[in-house]
Amino acid sequence: MIHPVILCGGSGTRLWPYSRSQRPKPFLPVVGRDTMLDATLQRCSSRKLYHPPIIVGGRRHRELLADATGDYEDVSIIIEPEGRNTAPAIALAALQLPEDAIMLVCPSDHHIGDEVAFRAAVEAAAALAREDWLVTFGIEATRPETGYGYLKKGVALGSGFRVAEFVEKPDRERARAYLDDGGYSWNGGLFCFRAGCFLDELERYRPDMISAIRQSVARGRDEDGIFLPDADAFAGIEGESVDYAVMENTDRAAMVAASMEWSDIGDWNAVRTAREKDENGNAIRGKADLVECRNVIVQSDGPRVSAIGLENVIVVVDGDQVLVIDADEAQRVGKLPGVTKT
Repeated sequence: MIHPVILCGGSGTRLWPYSRSQRPKPFLPVVGRDTMLDATLQRCSSRKLYHPPIIVGGRRHRELLADATGDYEDVSIIIEPEGRNTAPAIALAALQLPEDAIMLVCPSDHHIGDEVAFRAAVEAAAALAREDWLVTFGIEATRPETGYGYLKKGVALGSGFRVAEFVEKPDRERARAYLDDGGYSWNGGLFCFRAGCFLDELERYRPDMISAIRQSVARGRDEDGIFLPDADAFAGIEGESVDYAVMENTDRAAMVAASMEWSDIGDWNAVRTAREKDENGNAIRGKADLVECRNVIVQSDGPRVSAIGLENVIVVVDGDQVLVIDADEAQRVGKLPGVTKT
């Protein structure tokens, strides 16, 4: 049995104005009818394979999390006093579990279209985790993507491979070379490991971090069924991702290959890719009339959007905010003035 740990932090500002800091993308139906958090919970709902999940979220979204999980009686929630990136968040959950517990760490805002392939990858990862490998999921690279980190496949390890190298986000030329090489995968940000093994490696590489986290947990309290780590102890933690803190340092890093129609839904281009499209590549949600348009995404919560002759454009209308951008600039949405204020 596997313990899902669902990370539900961040502000989702690159999907502004639909996703905003007070209600980011995990709590929204970005791809299908279910919210992204709901889809993640449902993906881990089989009690033949999974224990009840633990969700680690931020203080700002405590009420949203409580409302979103009201129909899930067996979900545990941990509220971070403040965001400190993924390594501390995972450690908070690991300290709530037995040392031998196999953890499956899942972001709450990723899309996975092929759930059969996802389950196969999870079972392969769990087999390696039981042998004390710290496993990441290598997503099949289907295009020269510059927005993701990459994993270089090493020697075979039973149901997976050693990670030969963690590669930072490349430029277009290097991304094309990785794709042509065939030995590189996208780093999907999903992990599987034994709780005790992860904590041992965190102790090895970030002793100050794990010491502060242990103090925060020891001084924490339960309130209305939610665990609240001690804020003063937690404030002393220097935030860091699990990749930098552990995975890129350990000699126990492994990967499983996964082709499961995955996307981190990191910007409006990713939304367009994941949603159903018409014969012209247009993805529409809400009222819209498109004439001679190609590869356009329109989302409106009210006003009708009418467009003629557009190509590779994104139009989003949400309340009193309107976004119109060239799709090639989608990664820059989060840098717009005023985005973090709404």
